[in-house]
Amino acid sequence: MAVRRLVLLAPLLALLTLTAGCATVVGASPSPSASASPSPTAACPEQEGVDLPEGCAGYDPDAAMALNDLYRQRLELSADAQAENERLIAPVTAALEALRTADGGFTEEGVRAALADAGVTAIQTRTGAGDVLFGAAGPAGGCVYGALEAERVTVEVGGIIMDGGCLPAQ
Repeated sequence: MAVRRLVLLAPLLALLTLTAGCATVVGASPSPSASASPSPTAACPEQEGVDLPEGCAGYDPDAAMALNDLYRQRLELSADAQAENERLIAPVTAALEALRTADGGFTEEGVRAALADAGVTAIQTRTGAGDVLFGAAGPAGGCVYGALEAERVTVEVGGIIMDGGCLPAQ
């Protein structure tokens, strides 16, 4: 019987503990930190020469868009690491160009094999609209990345992407 009372009493004690301090004393004046002005209820883009409506918190839409894509930015490499990684541009470009001009087209698997033969590691690939995007670890850190398209090959070197890795998320 005592256990049953305890089971019933525990939720009541928890409720009392959670609501402690929520009651207001009748006739008490509001606390000095209370504000009579309403809080903003909506975010509104700021426009030059236009006053914001009541209840709007203004924001800069261009700055918001720039921050939205920040995760795609690449970190900078040191000059030495950049130079070391640039040594891979020629062999990677040659391997992918041979694949691009070969009869039968190219595949993701073929791109990964060509990149491995050219000396890169930790290869990531993704197919797009008839192309293959790639990213791979550079020998001095950072990345070797680019695309193999029907018309051209692009190969670049740079740091890793802010959200990690060498190939940006979709």
